[in-house]
Amino acid sequence: MKELGIDIETYSSRDLAECGVYKYAEAPDFAVLLMAYSVDNGPVQCIDIAGGEGVPAEIAIALSDPAVVKTAWNAAFERVCLSRHFGPGLMLDPSQWQCTMVRAARMGLPLALGQCAEVLRLAEGKMTEGRALIRYFSTPARNGARHTPADDPERWATFKRYCVRDVEVEQALLAKLRRMEAPAFDMELYVADQEINDRGVMIDRELVDNAARFDTEYKTQLLEEARELTGLDNPNSATQLKEYLRRTTGVHVESLSKTTLDEVEGRLKYWPEALRVLAIRREMAKTSNKKYEAMQACVCADGRLHGLLQFYGAARTGRWAGRLVQVQNLPQNHLADLDGARSLVKQGDLEEFEMNYGNVTQVLSELIRTAFVAMPGCTLHVCDFSAIEARVIAWVAGENWVLDVFREGGDIYCATASRMFGVPVEKHGQNAHLRQKGKISVLALGYGGGIAALEAMGGSRMGLSEQEERQTVRQWRDANPRIVRLWDVVERAAIKAITTDEEVEIHRGIKVARRWGMLTITLPSGRMMCYPRARVGVEYGDGPRGDHKVIEYEGLNQTTKKWETLRTYGGKLVENIVQAIARDILGVVILRARAMGLRTVFHVHDEIIVEAPPTVPLADVEALFDEPVEWCRDLPLKGAGYSTPYYLKD
Repeated sequence: MKELGIDIETYSSRDLAECGVYKYAEAPDFAVLLMAYSVDNGPVQCIDIAGGEGVPAEIAIALSDPAVVKTAWNAAFERVCLSRHFGPGLMLDPSQWQCTMVRAARMGLPLALGQCAEVLRLAEGKMTEGRALIRYFSTPARNGARHTPADDPERWATFKRYCVRDVEVEQALLAKLRRMEAPAFDMELYVADQEINDRGVMIDRELVDNAARFDTEYKTQLLEEARELTGLDNPNSATQLKEYLRRTTGVHVESLSKTTLDEVEGRLKYWPEALRVLAIRREMAKTSNKKYEAMQACVCADGRLHGLLQFYGAARTGRWAGRLVQVQNLPQNHLADLDGARSLVKQGDLEEFEMNYGNVTQVLSELIRTAFVAMPGCTLHVCDFSAIEARVIAWVAGENWVLDVFREGGDIYCATASRMFGVPVEKHGQNAHLRQKGKISVLALGYGGGIAALEAMGGSRMGLSEQEERQTVRQWRDANPRIVRLWDVVERAAIKAITTDEEVEIHRGIKVARRWGMLTITLPSGRMMCYPRARVGVEYGDGPRGDHKVIEYEGLNQTTKKWETLRTYGGKLVENIVQAIARDILGVVILRARAMGLRTVFHVHDEIIVEAPPTVPLADVEALFDEPVEWCRDLPLKGAGYSTPYYLKD
């Protein structure tokens, strides 16, 4: 036996989507119901575990045999659940597993088995009865009862066929997906990712429980206050609230969305009661504090959160996606005294907390990061790259003046502003007011964006007029001609590769080609980005560009969640390349930490968080960031970090 393809069906009273697989499998009533498997792509067998059948000895042995590769769609689910099934405290070795879903993601395909089978047009896809069967056998009924095979033998027989079909579909997909093998470092990175998720990160349970209670109780108070002020049954109703404002102030309000509240409040400045009602609405609309409830839902028996990151969760770039608590978008903290605020929450007295902090929901939001803590006797070393995307895009484009600024330890925002405006700019000295323009230009304009990109980064909030924004875009582009040229170079390379099947090599060994009907971009690391069913179309227009070629491919629309034809262009392709390279650089750091035996507990964008005993100094982690990466040795990288008992944004 060389390879074992697996799919299982399980039961748990816990909601998998809400709590994640680790806590799901910890439920006292958790059970593996069915296990279908294929040995070396042979006929699929199904073990009716719920019906009393045992796992054959050779299969049980193979699950721990390093010579046998285990494959599954979303392999983390099978690995964690089977670990629980075969013994408390057991965790099957992720280095022996390969995830078919990750293989699909590497090729830009959907992360749902049925959808992937449809996209690849398999002769037979997932059975459509599956969803109903899972509801019936794998989750509690509405009355809390559990359905057994004896309750409906006919459905159970169909459920077994469904499990078998899933393995058959996975094996058929695997045959197609094997055409592209990932580089060794990315295979190793998957293992490191699984180890990080298995390790998890500890939370301050007292802080989390009290913060969740504070948020609920305080919002209940706000709702009652809003009812008293307005006389409305439901002050949360936008329709009712707009009518209240019209009736009491005479002001007609079209929208009460987050983006329009500032403007509405400006129109109501002479009606303090109405302003208070809107302030209440603003506080009650803050959803970030739901993360406390998410932590409560998925914290495991060991006091840790597991499975917070999805490997290859972002199509094409291969970056991680947040799961459960969504650590990728935690609110920033700006409180001067985090210790004091945390202490008050842990004391559990909401009234005292309100006396010290007027905006309760905002303070609770800023404390979310601090819920992640080091285990007793350890500390968290938090370390990240400085301006990683600005460094990478300059390196790819050959914008050498930018690289020189980084090599000399300069401030890239000051240097950019100085080059844009032709005057010296110092952070706390002459022309310091121009630094912010340099900063938003660096952050917003590297991927072909214009006025809209500046607006998204806060251009108008800085007081920039549309004319000033247009001028800022032009000045930044004049200062970065090689980056601007890169957008066109990449777009022309993609069009040429798609239309001629020729491989086009651009700077830094990046190669653009057409393979398997896909546009592929090979990165300096050797990893490949894929754009399925790529083609070149024509966009007809009367504007300044007239008719022009456009690059189209198939992918998942992030809004509709449907597989659709999407469009891309040079600037967007450059963005994908830069973010993918930055991801690979962070991956190298994660592997270095693993090789040193450091306990990475999670990571966010360009930052890793290591749970370290007193014998491991911060300098050991920072050194991982400063060491050159083999395939981009001339890219100046710089990491900096800090040590803290709880996670925060320093």
